[in-house]
Amino acid sequence: MPASRSVVIGVDSSTQSAKAAAVDADTGELLALGRAPHTVTGSAGARESDPDEWWTALVAAVRAAVREAGAPAASVTGIAVAGQQHGLVTLGPGGRPLRPALLWNDTRSAPQAAALATRLGGPASWPTRTGSVPVASMTAAKWQWLREHEPHHADATTGVRLPHDHLTERLSGAAVTDPGDASGTCWYGTATGAYDPDVLDLIGLDPALLPAVAPSGAARVGTLTPAAAEALGLPRTVAVAAGTGDNMAAAVGLGLGGAGLLDHPVVSLGTSGTVFAATRTRPTAPGLAGFAATDGTYLPLGCTLNCTLAVDRFATLLGLDREDAAPGGDVVVLPYLDGERTPDLPHAAGLVTGLRHDTEPRAVLGAAYEGAAYTVLRALDDLLAACGLDPADPAVRDRPLRLVGGGARGRAWTDTVRRLSGRPLLVPAADELVALGAAALAAGAVTGTDPVALAAGWGTGAGELLPPVPRDEETWDRIATVLAAATPTLLR
Repeated sequence: MPASRSVVIGVDSSTQSAKAAAVDADTGELLALGRAPHTVTGSAGARESDPDEWWTALVAAVRAAVREAGAPAASVTGIAVAGQQHGLVTLGPGGRPLRPALLWNDTRSAPQAAALATRLGGPASWPTRTGSVPVASMTAAKWQWLREHEPHHADATTGVRLPHDHLTERLSGAAVTDPGDASGTCWYGTATGAYDPDVLDLIGLDPALLPAVAPSGAARVGTLTPAAAEALGLPRTVAVAAGTGDNMAAAVGLGLGGAGLLDHPVVSLGTSGTVFAATRTRPTAPGLAGFAATDGTYLPLGCTLNCTLAVDRFATLLGLDREDAAPGGDVVVLPYLDGERTPDLPHAAGLVTGLRHDTEPRAVLGAAYEGAAYTVLRALDDLLAACGLDPADPAVRDRPLRLVGGGARGRAWTDTVRRLSGRPLLVPAADELVALGAAALAAGAVTGTDPVALAAGWGTGAGELLPPVPRDEETWDRIATVLAAATPTLLR
């Protein structure tokens, strides 16, 4: 490796693992990727992780990436963290976690979310204020749950952080977040670009417990602390960016935002399924999360709780390889194994209907793919409308869906999304777009360059274009009919 090469580290701290990408800051070349697992615990709606384990995994992943890249420690100039959204990290004395973090897919806070949604003018007023109506995923609902169920922890809290905020603070010592991840809390106002005092008063959260909001995820918030530098084996001079949420970092990695493409829809297939786009139009649609992007634009997003892990669970139950699927035919699966966020059915369980004596296991697995893909894609028209576009406009319908996430590498997922969307797909060649987006934020903190422009120049969003196939209207309508009929039961 040339001695003059500048290396930046982008960390994707997700639900299941930490991944650290060592990237050439000039070319965007992925030099190496380090990984380390996370542990998720809980049942009956509970989903928790130990934030100290996130730090341990981050250190292991970064060390592995730097070692495998063959990069001298002195060549590393910047680092940024993109983290799973919405998680509630409560800190006590010395900045250490008081309890395990409540994760985005912890649905115990559904009653608190429903109660909050009726306040401050009701559900219609929340999107104009914070961008989103409270649901169980949102951090405000989780804080309210903690106050009601564990008041001793709420009373002892000296700091409230999101997952990426906590890791950024461990790196730099700075208590800071960014507009993108902050917009997933329901206590940050996308209309004002600041914490909403009325919401904070409603949930009894002292603003002094919250991190400062940096102007963007690429803002330089400091350098590595002595303890972090020693743990990572890196110089103390390494710049630390504010970082952002995982969906916002994926948008950066795709070159979406003010310095890149706007109003181009993305479907992300991971533990959760999301559909989002970067736009200059501030979203206020009740059915979407009206997030801010990390670069001053916005990121309207529809999110489902059950995507690749839920389908993989069906494959395991059926004794099949995940790719050994066939079209579902008469079988319909609603794979709501962890409740569901969109539609808002936090207490739902999975549903299988349409079985016959001659139903093959491969068709049941295929129906699980179809149910998960349908749940994500049904938000697409609302997303396009939130961007100020007409979903029925042929020019809009011909705009390719960018398919990303772990599922985008699977034939069954790709075939199902093509068939149910009827749209062209663009599958980026680059893996680990969240980590690459975080690397662009790190490079932006080092150089002052717009990270979206950097990622666009790196070409991380380029890939294979798959032409459209006729939309499977029969399967689409079958799933819609079953969901409509089942919803009253799933709400119990």
